[in-house]
Amino acid sequence: MMEHLRGLREDRDISQEKMAIFLQVHQTTYSAYELGKANIPIPLLKKLALFFDTSVDYLLDLTNERKPYPRKKG
Repeated sequence: MMEHLRGLREDRDISQEKMAIFLQVHQTTYSAYELGKANIPIPLLKKLALFFDTSVDYLLDLTNERKPYPRKKG
């Protein structure tokens, strides 16, 4: 289960439906991402990390450090 992804979404009071629209996927697909039942494609992980201003590692529950890594310039 991807607790961090769900927590970030809930902290911003965004529904799964709105996140699905943002990512251009079906709501059930987004729900599967949060439940860990489907792998999130890399381009969508990147989009989520930028949207939530965090790292992909945090989204994947590989770290508890919410702060993103320094971004590449340009």
